[in-house]
Amino acid sequence: MTQDKKNDNATAPRIGVYICHCGGNISDHVDVDAVRRQIERMPGVAVARTNMFMCSDPGQAAIAEDLQNGTVDRVVVASCAPSLHEATFRNAIRRAGANPYIYEHVNIREQVSWVHHGETATAKAADLVAAAAAKAGLLKPLTPIRVPATRHATVIGGGVAGLSAARDLAARGIPVALVEKSSYLGGQLARLDRIAPTGERATDLVRELAGAVLEHPDIAVYTDTQVVGCDGYIGNFKLTLRRQAADALIGAQADDIPPAGIRPTGPSAAERQETALETGAIILATGFRSYQPRRGEYGFGEYAPVLTLPALIEKMARQAHQGPLLQIDGRPIRSVAMIHCVGSRQIPGIHTEDEEGRLNEYCSRTCCTATLNAADRIRREHPGTRVYELYRDIRTYGRGQEDLYEQAARNGVVFLRFEPDQEPRVTAADPDDGFALKIQVTDTLTFGETLDVPADLVVLATGMEPNDVSDLVEMMKLPVGTDRFLLEVHPKLRPVEMPVGGIFVAGTCQAPFDVGETCNAAGAAAVKAAAMLTEGHVELDPFVAEVDTARCQGNGACVEACLNPGALNLVEMQIDGQTVQRARVTPALCLGCGACVAVCPTNAIDVCGMTLRQYEAMVDAIVAGPAAAETV
Repeated sequence: MTQDKKNDNATAPRIGVYICHCGGNISDHVDVDAVRRQIERMPGVAVARTNMFMCSDPGQAAIAEDLQNGTVDRVVVASCAPSLHEATFRNAIRRAGANPYIYEHVNIREQVSWVHHGETATAKAADLVAAAAAKAGLLKPLTPIRVPATRHATVIGGGVAGLSAARDLAARGIPVALVEKSSYLGGQLARLDRIAPTGERATDLVRELAGAVLEHPDIAVYTDTQVVGCDGYIGNFKLTLRRQAADALIGAQADDIPPAGIRPTGPSAAERQETALETGAIILATGFRSYQPRRGEYGFGEYAPVLTLPALIEKMARQAHQGPLLQIDGRPIRSVAMIHCVGSRQIPGIHTEDEEGRLNEYCSRTCCTATLNAADRIRREHPGTRVYELYRDIRTYGRGQEDLYEQAARNGVVFLRFEPDQEPRVTAADPDDGFALKIQVTDTLTFGETLDVPADLVVLATGMEPNDVSDLVEMMKLPVGTDRFLLEVHPKLRPVEMPVGGIFVAGTCQAPFDVGETCNAAGAAAVKAAAMLTEGHVELDPFVAEVDTARCQGNGACVEACLNPGALNLVEMQIDGQTVQRARVTPALCLGCGACVAVCPTNAIDVCGMTLRQYEAMVDAIVAGPAAAETV
């Protein structure tokens, strides 16, 4: 529905308000037409419309048509969260030939219809839309901030994600520095034998990726190196790299190179060396580490035949033994028990917290397939070895992984399912049993029967934990989730972008991924970074602080309150023939948070697109209400 209204003052803003039903997400609880009827009577509102889906092509076309024919020159959209579609509507306004910053977004789904019902929901929606319309009347066209960008990218991490990202960036003509703290390339992939479910050799994948990186003339590889300093902003970062002897880096010993790891040839780092590096974008590919069971967890550290799945895979990759029985460390293995979810899906009150009081409550996703793959391989290559899988749930979510589960079952792998509050107990077996260990498990598949499983070997399917990158987190001011993995802006809309402009994330430093997902994330990060750097400059939203030098007295309160060092500084300048100190904003560093606005005693600073005057208008509209606004 629509009602147009002519504005007698041709110079006054002509506000268009567009209210979304969001299917029924909004309109099931908010009387959308009632909101429209109230808002269209507000001063300055030229047109108010509703649409089933404002984000749809017809919805965007309605906005564009009103802009192009001059009906409106300011836009308010009331729909779902701005994180979902703010960019959608700005782009629609830009395509219509208008300035994309004459737009205000109102969230009447998450903030209204999902938390209120009936008249309360409709009244609150009307108030919020009225406030947005009041602000829109004071919006001014803004110009994006253009920042020169160094045509260079730095990838931190030399695992499969880092290698893939570096290769893809170089293929797009972007020079790359690849920084790896250990002595070798390949990361955790280099510790594997074959990739499930495809069966590809990890050695082949690592060699192909590392070869492409090492042979490319536009990729500089730094091993035994860490980033110890980071300054600057999007397009213009300054990194300090520190290279030192391999045995000086924790977890990077020269004699700890796994079977598939690639150690680049070149001079060794005999002593500490520091390198300054200017770069335009950073991709974090810092990877993961396998959960280390605590002593006594399923007998780990107490019984020699208890080891982790990564350790088993590495031992199987190094041995060349063939025969009916699997052999580990020279011992024939007649029975293997594999226990799932060790260090993943931990439950408060059931599982023991680590020394820092944390639990890994998330699912590591890849462990089930890796365990099934190892079990199936044992049954195929050593048919005399029995294999038991003790699990809470089997999660084979990727293409071909369910087939691997069925294949393992056909090959004689025995599955026993337990509840988390009745976890298996690993103890030493009776000498007369002939086995080293026994595992007591209450099997829900046999209606709660308690079984004693004999085993010469117990394998713990350990989950993924992010590598400790607390130094980078602090240095680059990066967000971290409750699971300690790096936190992207939005898992669906901006899945490889960090909130800090110019910094991207790829692979298992972000979440538990398999190899295919890791390569996909690395490719996405590389494309994002390359697109940003190709033009030689980047454009940033202009929602940054702006100083009125006529009002500024240079007292420095804003500099002290600034949350991002370097965004605000006091500089000397000439005003009326006198040398004075005034605040100056570095737009590319400004967060647009408004902390400086709150402390300025002379009201000399404001945030573009979010000024005090605009917020005062919003508050006035909420206090008065849309019905009263028509009489103002």
